Amino acid sequence: MLRKVLLLLTAVFGILQMGLSQERRLERADKKYQEYSFSPAIDIYKKVLDKGYQSADLLKKLGNSYYFNAKYEDAAPIYKQLIEQYDTVITPDYYFRYAQTLKTLGAYEDANAMMTRFSQLAENNRINDALAEDYLARIEENSGRYTLKTFPYNSKLSDFAPSFYQDGLIFSSDRDTGNLARYRHTWNSRDFLDLYELTTTGGDTTVTKIRGEVNTRLHESTSVVTKDGATMYFTRNNFLDGKRYRDAQGTTRLKIYQATLVEGEWMDITELPFNSDTYSVAHPMLSPDEKQLYFVSDMPGSLGESDIFKVQIVGDGTFGPPVNLGKTINTEARETFPFITDKDVLYFSSDGHPGLGGLDVFATKIAFEEYDQPIVNVGKPVNTPYDDFSYIIEEETGTGYFASNRVEGSQGDDDIYGFTENEPIQLDCIQEVTGTVRDRISNEILVGATVKIIDEENKEVSATITNAKGEYVLALDCAKGNFVRALMEGYIPSEEYLPSSYGKPRIVDFYLERDVVTGGFGDDLAKLLQLSTIYFDLNKYNIRPDAEIEIQKVIVAMEKYPSLKIKVNAHTDSRGVDAYNLWLSQKRAESTVEYMVSKGIARDRLLGEGFGEKLLLNECDDGVPCSREKHQLNRRSEFIILE
Repeated sequence: MLRKVLLLLTAVFGILQMGLSQERRLERADKKYQEYSFSPAIDIYKKVLDKGYQSADLLKKLGNSYYFNAKYEDAAPIYKQLIEQYDTVITPDYYFRYAQTLKTLGAYEDANAMMTRFSQLAENNRINDALAEDYLARIEENSGRYTLKTFPYNSKLSDFAPSFYQDGLIFSSDRDTGNLARYRHTWNSRDFLDLYELTTTGGDTTVTKIRGEVNTRLHESTSVVTKDGATMYFTRNNFLDGKRYRDAQGTTRLKIYQATLVEGEWMDITELPFNSDTYSVAHPMLSPDEKQLYFVSDMPGSLGESDIFKVQIVGDGTFGPPVNLGKTINTEARETFPFITDKDVLYFSSDGHPGLGGLDVFATKIAFEEYDQPIVNVGKPVNTPYDDFSYIIEEETGTGYFASNRVEGSQGDDDIYGFTENEPIQLDCIQEVTGTVRDRISNEILVGATVKIIDEENKEVSATITNAKGEYVLALDCAKGNFVRALMEGYIPSEEYLPSSYGKPRIVDFYLERDVVTGGFGDDLAKLLQLSTIYFDLNKYNIRPDAEIEIQKVIVAMEKYPSLKIKVNAHTDSRGVDAYNLWLSQKRAESTVEYMVSKGIARDRLLGEGFGEKLLLNECDDGVPCSREKHQLNRRSEFIILE
C-alpha cells in the first residue's frame, strides 16, 4: 500500500512539476510577446502547444505572433482553432485577422464569411457594403495597369521603404554592410534596419549607408527629404544621444526624427515634439507644399491598430497638434506607409480596406485637405495576397517603387520592386456645385432659372431649377472638366468652365443680363452676348461643334433684331508665315459668314475680314516662346456691330 501511495505521489508531483514548467514557459513567452519579441515568443508558445497545453490566450498570442510577422500560412490554422473552440471569448478583430490570412491563402469565400462575421460583431457597415458590391470585381477593374521590374539592388534580407532622393533613392535594409557586430531584433530575429542610399555616378550605381548620424545600432526605416535637399524626416526606435528609452512595459517605441544635411552628412538629429515614449510615431511624408507632415501612429484617438495623422509644420521647430485623417481613410486595422503625389493623391497601405490579403496599396484624393473621397485599391500586380506596401510614384513619368514580402520573384524577406504605370488610376469623384442666379443690374434673385452641367463633349449631364431663394445644387464628376450653364427666359445665357479638381464643394454664382442688344457701332456682339470665345483648330478653318453653339446665339440675336448688321473679324496666332496666316484668317471669316448664311441670315447683313496675326491679344509674337493655351487665345472670331 505504501508503495502505491509513493508512486501516486510521485506521479502527482511530476504532473505538478510539468504544470509549473509550462507556466514558467508561458510567463517567459508572455514577456517576450509584450515586448514585441514575437520570434522567441513563437518558439515557446509552439512548444507548449505541441505538448498538449492549450488556452484561448495562448492561441491568440501565437496567432498574433505569426500574423504580425506576416507568416499568414502559419497563423491561419491557429486562428481557425481559436475561433472553432473559443468563439464566445474572442473579440471581433480575431475574425478580421483570420479573414486576412485566408485571403493570403486564396480562400476568398471563407474569408468573406469571416469578414461578414467581423462586420456584424464590430457593427462595421463599410465591410458589408464592400462585400455587397463585390470588391474583388472592383479590384480586377483596376488591375493590369502596371508593368513590374526587378530591383537589382535587393539583398537576401529585408529591403523596403524606398523614397525619392535627388536622382536616386533612400531605402531601408538589414543587409548590415560594414558592421563589425550584427544587431538583431527579436520581433522577427532579423538584423536591425539602417538607411541606405542608391546613387548613380558616371554610369555606375552604388548602394551605401547614408553618411552622418542617422544610422544607429537600432532600427532606422522610412524617410522623406525636403525638396531643397536640406532636411530629412525619418523613423527610428526611441534612441537619442546614445541612450535607448523604453515604455512601462519595456518596449522601445518608434519615433520620427529630423536631420540636417551638413557638408554631405546628415547631422543635428532632433526629435519631433509630438513623439511619445508610450506610443509609436512613424513613416513621415510631406505634403506637396511641405506645410503638412503626414505620419502613422497608434496614439490615443486612433481608430485602429495604426492610423494616418497629419500635423502642420509651423516652423522654428514647432508643429501643430496631430489630426487624425478620419474614418474614411482609417479603419479598425492597420493604415500605414503614406505617400502623397504633387497632384494630391494619397497612396497608403492597409489591411482594413477590402483587398487581396495582407497589406494592400490604396489611393484617394486629398486636395483641399478633404479626406472623405473614395478609397480605391490599385489592383494587381502591385497588390497580392501578401503584404504590399511603401508605394511611391513619379506622376509625370509613371515610374515608381514599392515593397512586398510576396514569394514569387523574391530574393529575401521584404523586397523592393520597380514599376511603370501604363494607365493612371481612375479615382471616382462626385463633387457638389452650388450657387445663386441673379439679375445683373438689379441683383434680384431669379426663381425658376435653369442651371445645367454640360460635359466637355457638350452633352448635358444634369439640370435643375433655382428655388425660392434663387439657389441651386448640382453634382458633377470632378475628375473631368465641366461647364455650368444658367438660362432663363428673357435673359442671355451665362456659362462657366470648371476644370477637373478634387476637394471642397464649388460655388458658382451667376448674374444674368437681360436679352437686349444695347451695343452700338464698333462693339463686339460676342462680348455683349457673353459668348464663349469661338476658337479654330490650328491650321484649320472649319466650324467646330463647340463654335456652332456660340454662333447660333449670334444668329438668334440677328433674327430678333432684323436691322442688325455685323462684320466677322477672324484672327490667327503668330505661328506660321504672315501671308499664310492672313489667308487662313480670311478663310475663317468667310467660313463663319457662309455658315450663318446657311442658317438663314441674309448675306447683305454680313461682312467678313481676316486680319492674320496683326492684332494679337498677348505677347505671343514671332519668336516669343508661348504655351499652346496662350497661342489659342489669338485664334478667335469677333462679331463687330456695323449698324
